[in-house]
Amino acid sequence: MPPRRPAPKSPVKSAAPRPLVPPVRVFVTLASLAAAMAMVRMGLLEPLVGSIVDAAVRNIISLILAFSALMAVLGWFLFQSGHSAWLTRSVGLGLLAAVGLACAVFRVERVSGDLVPQLAFRWAPSRDRLLPQAAKPAAEVEVAAAWTPTLGDFSRFLGPQGSASLEGPILDPSWESRPPEQLWRRPIGAGWGGFATCGDHAVTLEQRGDDEIVSCQSVATGDVEWTVSVPARHETVLGGVGPRSTPTIAGGAVYTTGATGWLHAIDGASGRVLWKKNVLDDLGIDAAAHGLAVSWGRAGSPLVTESLVIVPGGGPRQDGSAVSLVAYNRATGERRWTGGAEQISYVSPQTASIGGREIVFTVNESSVAGYDPADGTELWRFDWPGHSNSDATCSQAHVFDGGRIFVSKGYGAGAAAFELKAGDRPTFEAMWRQPGLLKTKFTNVAIHDGHAYGLSDGILECVSLADGARRWKGGRYGQGQVLRVGGLLIVQAESGEVVAVACSPEKHRVMGRFAAIDGQTWNNLCLTGDRLLVRNAEEAACYRLPLAARGPAL
Repeated sequence: MPPRRPAPKSPVKSAAPRPLVPPVRVFVTLASLAAAMAMVRMGLLEPLVGSIVDAAVRNIISLILAFSALMAVLGWFLFQSGHSAWLTRSVGLGLLAAVGLACAVFRVERVSGDLVPQLAFRWAPSRDRLLPQAAKPAAEVEVAAAWTPTLGDFSRFLGPQGSASLEGPILDPSWESRPPEQLWRRPIGAGWGGFATCGDHAVTLEQRGDDEIVSCQSVATGDVEWTVSVPARHETVLGGVGPRSTPTIAGGAVYTTGATGWLHAIDGASGRVLWKKNVLDDLGIDAAAHGLAVSWGRAGSPLVTESLVIVPGGGPRQDGSAVSLVAYNRATGERRWTGGAEQISYVSPQTASIGGREIVFTVNESSVAGYDPADGTELWRFDWPGHSNSDATCSQAHVFDGGRIFVSKGYGAGAAAFELKAGDRPTFEAMWRQPGLLKTKFTNVAIHDGHAYGLSDGILECVSLADGARRWKGGRYGQGQVLRVGGLLIVQAESGEVVAVACSPEKHRVMGRFAAIDGQTWNNLCLTGDRLLVRNAEEAACYRLPLAARGPAL
């Protein structure tokens, strides 16, 4: 038999060459991410997931989407493309080296209210560390007459009534034809508090290096009159550097609360410390645990009554408990009472008449509560959810129509109004809730003629108190502040610009604007007579605002 021929071998198929350009699936991924980015930036995500999506959340989602797009392209290039191993390896190592170099050279100095980072060189000291330390301790202050209140004093946080509203003077907002006159402008230590005034004296808190400072300056010239300092420093990337409360002036004395717990009573005329104490130490609060629970630093300003100084308490104490409020004897600093057992927020205590009774009330971490000013007994409370290390409450509650309470905040909570119900123990029921309105993240509202005006996620908004209906929304000012002066809203934009807006429910109408200071500005305005004091974490300035009708200066 003839020998069999071996069957021919099947030809070996060579692997298909990998493409040098991304395949269709990569482009589909990029297109999907781009569409999602467009939805986020245009605000189309809110109807799907709710009002929790504010500008900061939009920026976070945008960053995640952009990073995902980069990883889609980079992953294909490094592991699936047809480019040479030498090229892909070089690109990968080069990117890693660039990221490492950037981390070694830059640090995040701070973030804006919308979580946009601001970078600085790692070796560059913080601006506050470049400023001189306390310039005028009490021992160097010349003997002066005791401070006496004058008409037009801005004596506490958000003004003499603590309401972000003044009834006068009558301002002329035609700032293009009659621009405000700059009286002075100077560098200042870091911090997010505002000014309080008595006569020609203005007091604020600032951070300079490792010292937290209470400083007093002349309203007319900006010259420093005295300073009081303690070794303390508060600093976080998200919250920035320094104290964040505004002093209270009463009876010629200055009362201040620092970011780390220091409470001071200071004679205004001399700068001499009358008494001081660390609230955390006094209440037995663990400072490190408190710093984690109240992540952005203690921000509540003192409430001064005829005989007491009342400030937020805090926690946790040694037994794990918390104190909502603590009251000290105004003359001696001796502790008089504690009230409530809930962690604090970033709100200042207030007084009001509710249900025919004078009470002290405040917004705690997750509730609004009223207390007996005589002994701190909790009289009532209702839920207002929040956490002081995440979705924090920073906005003051407002009492209107005798027994109704308006509250607002950011982080998707929005605004609500509660009404007092009669009974053996007072209770409150919600009149209305609007999660999408008046999302006052770092700011407060001003109330006028049945309407609340405030920055809702950086956009000025007017809302009816009767039913929670939006009247208008307009103007992007960032996470700034508002102060009502008669029929005008004075808006301090996050950029430092000051804008006058008509305080009317009809429409958003800008009356005037001017560039007051430069840089990120979260601080509240102070108006004493016709002089406007503004500041941020780097500089302070004073402007004389034109009046609509000339007459005796306030």
